[in-house]
Amino acid sequence: MKDEILLNVVGLKVYFYTRAGVVRAVDGVNFNVRQKETLGLIGESGSGKSVTCLSILRIVPNPGKIISGKILYKGEDLLEKDESEMLNIRGKEIAMIFQDPATSLDPLFTIGDQLAEVIRLHRKVDKKEAEKLAIELLQTVGIPDAESKIRNYPWELSGGMRQRIAIARALACKPRLLLADEPTTNLDVTIQAQILDFLKELKEKFGMTLVLVSHDMGVVYEMADRVAVLYAGRTCEIADKNTIFREAKHPYTEALITSVPRIGVRRESLKVIPGEVPDLVNPPSGCRFHPRCKYAEPICRKEQPPLIDLGGGHLVACHLYK
Repeated sequence: MKDEILLNVVGLKVYFYTRAGVVRAVDGVNFNVRQKETLGLIGESGSGKSVTCLSILRIVPNPGKIISGKILYKGEDLLEKDESEMLNIRGKEIAMIFQDPATSLDPLFTIGDQLAEVIRLHRKVDKKEAEKLAIELLQTVGIPDAESKIRNYPWELSGGMRQRIAIARALACKPRLLLADEPTTNLDVTIQAQILDFLKELKEKFGMTLVLVSHDMGVVYEMADRVAVLYAGRTCEIADKNTIFREAKHPYTEALITSVPRIGVRRESLKVIPGEVPDLVNPPSGCRFHPRCKYAEPICRKEQPPLIDLGGGHLVACHLYK
């Protein structure tokens, strides 16, 4: 059933313990993802999108630590599983396309070796069969001359090719949930469009559920069914994409939408979100957006707004949403 919830993130907190202090990178993120839908996870750089995805797979790098919360996958809390259980889930049940394939693919190993490693880990086949499956994967993601490409190293290929290979690796075991962290970063516009169309195709073909991380509102509108907006490590608003783009209730969501360039709108008339993303070592009190919010009232400075259900799957964390 499409309405069945596959992933439910509840009150997630992830802190990084640095010399400068404790960075509250994720400090109360909540959202869920339904079976076979695409959820867009949006917000400025530093809002906690990528760290949230790394937390789902339990691969937050040091000095980061998951402090509290729940990550329920098919009703089971991933934070309660041991490492051997997570090894069976990573790649097989939940896979991730990382932001930059130039760094996520190992330059010392061939494409074939890197794909075969994932296949052999989860599908228990021999080396010859793994190579055959690796070639089929490259063909699935539209890599020409796949038989010879498996002998190449990542640095011998273009950015668009590397990203397709990163997608192939993520799809190696046909995961139920795919996390795509800014999958079109550093690619030119034509290649970006190809990669996004391709992700749509694969999602339908394999019946996957997709979490798409992006700061590009246009990409999210094109790809997502629902949208979760994050700001400074907290969830601001969640709704279906049409509600978000037409009836946003949170001032930050509104500001994001009005800052998007549109055809026929003069550049100088575009609205800019004033100020900067806050320092998460010493974040603002109350609502974290209040120093940049044109509607801010005294209560916004004092109290953190709860995530309120407005009905119809629309949730917002704002004292002034009415």
